[in-house]
Amino acid sequence: MKRKILIVEDDESILFGLREALKREGYAFQEARDGEQGYHLVKSWHPDLILLDIMLPHMSGLELCKRLRDEKFAVPIIMLTARGAETDKVLGLELGADDYVTKPFGIRELLARIKAQLRRNDLAQREGTVDPGRKVSLGEVEIDLKRLEVKKRGEVQNLTNREFQLLVYFLRHPNEVLSRERLLNDIWGYNVYPTTRTVDNHVMRLRKHIESDPENPRYIKTVHGVGYLFEWTPERE
Repeated sequence: MKRKILIVEDDESILFGLREALKREGYAFQEARDGEQGYHLVKSWHPDLILLDIMLPHMSGLELCKRLRDEKFAVPIIMLTARGAETDKVLGLELGADDYVTKPFGIRELLARIKAQLRRNDLAQREGTVDPGRKVSLGEVEIDLKRLEVKKRGEVQNLTNREFQLLVYFLRHPNEVLSRERLLNDIWGYNVYPTTRTVDNHVMRLRKHIESDPENPRYIKTVHGVGYLFEWTPERE
């Protein structure tokens, strides 16, 4: 079965090149010219990956990315950004994008990134999460890995897709010092990225969801100058 790529882009010259490249590689694809149309196609067509421009009419690419992640759509998203738009790149990753390419981009590079994201997503689905179907307790917090739900004192927490991925990664690597670079590479898919602030921001938000006192965390400990340590022994919970 052909892998399905959704292109959300309103620049006809870029669309032309993408059509030809995806056709040659044997992908099925559909196009949306604005964010609203893209959102409805995600829900009805269920693509395997989204190529998402940031500057779009009706709903921007950043708004669409946030909306999809808030609604728990885990489909890989590659953002198409303007040259030098560093803030957009950072914000896109913060909102849950998996990768980005800067316009004008080389088709070979983009195709390589598409293949890498599809492989990463396939591997994640094969591995599943920590004991699929299991419920994990962290003191007053209950994590339902099957329903992708976190409750704190019985109240459902509104985690983004990326925050939940980070939580599951911590659960998979308890009592292990994890560098920011490793977290970026394994969760966001980057070997090199100009700032690790994105990890720190996600950890800060995740602490609010799972820690009784986020300022004095019991589970997600900071290892200064390195990264983080998820201090947890399941048998004792």
